[in-house]
Amino acid sequence: MLLYLHIPFCDSKCHYCSFNSYTTINHLKSRYMDALYNQLQEDIEKFGITKGDIETIFIGGGTPSTVSTKEYEKIFTFLKPYMRHEIEITTEANPNSATKAWIEGMRELGVNRFSFGVQSFNEEKLRLLNRSHSPNQAIKAVENAYALGIENISIDIIYGVADDTKKLLKRDIEIASSLPLNHISCYSLTIEENTFFSTKANMSIDDENLARWLIELVQERLFPQYEISNFGSYISKHNLGYWQHKAYLGIGSGAVGFVDGSRYYPYRDVTLYIKEPLFKSKERLSTKNIIDEKIFLGARSIVGIDTKILTEDQRKRAEILVNEGKVTFREGRFYSRDYLIADEIALYMMG
Repeated sequence: MLLYLHIPFCDSKCHYCSFNSYTTINHLKSRYMDALYNQLQEDIEKFGITKGDIETIFIGGGTPSTVSTKEYEKIFTFLKPYMRHEIEITTEANPNSATKAWIEGMRELGVNRFSFGVQSFNEEKLRLLNRSHSPNQAIKAVENAYALGIENISIDIIYGVADDTKKLLKRDIEIASSLPLNHISCYSLTIEENTFFSTKANMSIDDENLARWLIELVQERLFPQYEISNFGSYISKHNLGYWQHKAYLGIGSGAVGFVDGSRYYPYRDVTLYIKEPLFKSKERLSTKNIIDEKIFLGARSIVGIDTKILTEDQRKRAEILVNEGKVTFREGRFYSRDYLIADEIALYMMG
């Protein structure tokens, strides 16, 4: 079982961000963390979670580093009996709020993996994105985590932003390669509705050649690719768990859970969530829904697609893709050779 904890608070709203995060509700932090704790207790009991069942924890947002380590203490105390011995515990963090003291406090609580929202080491690009940190703060945050004994460190890089050039992106990757990382996420900018960028023209660059060039560069300078946006000498167990279609609890406002073939949706509105943290709507997935998802997820990652879940027609289609050199087959699974066309591969395979 995977566990995701959602923290909706931010110091500033990035111009591309469509996540459930806010800059104007920081006065609700304590009440929100109490509500999150109540939902966590309820769901652990409701879904029959027992000793050692939780294999990974991921704290995301929003910006988890805007919440003091003190607010996390009772959550980790409560969760301790349910954690596996070799558990991976990741927190996202922003370089400007992840102070050395905060990183140390989270490490003492058990966090053993940090993912920093760097996005770029270029000052002008950071301003364009409305990021609230500097390149030096990003570098220092990574160095602080490493100095405190954190071995598993990741950063996010965003590309396909207006004015991006190969020179700029190459410099970002060069700086990343000089840091003590073992994982990097590279996300292509997608313009989402109700974001600042959605009100502006020409903010993104949709260039498949640029994406291919960057993927090759990251694999050459840093790490192998294990899914469409992620690369690592260390593969995140939590991230891979989603691609493997494992069950997960989603705790917090708008944090979706998936257990026993159903999805669960708490209130997205933070005020409503604080009032009723135990509320959740339920969506039951059909067998076809689940198989379709496994095909899409498998095509986009090293997980691959188990031939046993495919119909005879789907297997024939997969074999056609093998003959065309777009898919490989080994040990009972089909694997995409090119994640950038993974969705097309999945759709063709599904028929």
